Amino acid sequence: MNTKQLIKLTFRNILEERPLSQVTVKDIVGRAGINRNSFYYHYADLPTLIEDVVCEDAEHIFAGNENIESLEECLNVAAEFALTNKKLVMHLYNTGNRDIFEQYFLRILEHLVRRYLTKLCEGNNVSEEDLEILIKYYKCLLFGLIVDWMSTGMSSNIKDNLARLLKIYSGIPEEIVKRVSRE
Repeated sequence: MNTKQLIKLTFRNILEERPLSQVTVKDIVGRAGINRNSFYYHYADLPTLIEDVVCEDAEHIFAGNENIESLEECLNVAAEFALTNKKLVMHLYNTGNRDIFEQYFLRILEHLVRRYLTKLCEGNNVSEEDLEILIKYYKCLLFGLIVDWMSTGMSSNIKDNLARLLKIYSGIPEEIVKRVSRE
């Protein structure tokens, strides 16, 4: 394992134990057994490290989800990631750097929604502009659901609630694509 990977792993381990506001570069280098210069060789500061970790997680999610076929699947992927990494995600969510967390989740959701809607629009006469509007709408819709769930400490059974909501919502994305393609 190289030094950069060691720094990220150490940071993740510490973030599993305590909130981001209680994590310092000193904590990371002490636990990793490296000096501060090694940390600063790879990262300008703690927010730069956070962004790198977030981007790396997003890339793993993207790589494993090439064929998204429904909004429910988009939400399930995001919720499963959050549940699997609950302490880390909640420590990032409940921090002064929430903007980094929000950008992270928005990026993941946009990617998942883009894959789904691009596939849904294949063979239909949907303009690039309309596709981008739909992606933005559904990304924000799903983001709101996830953030609302996280604001409760991830206490509700999101998968059952989302499954019901999306059953009610079933067919609407397809109908919207039909409407847009007829224009």
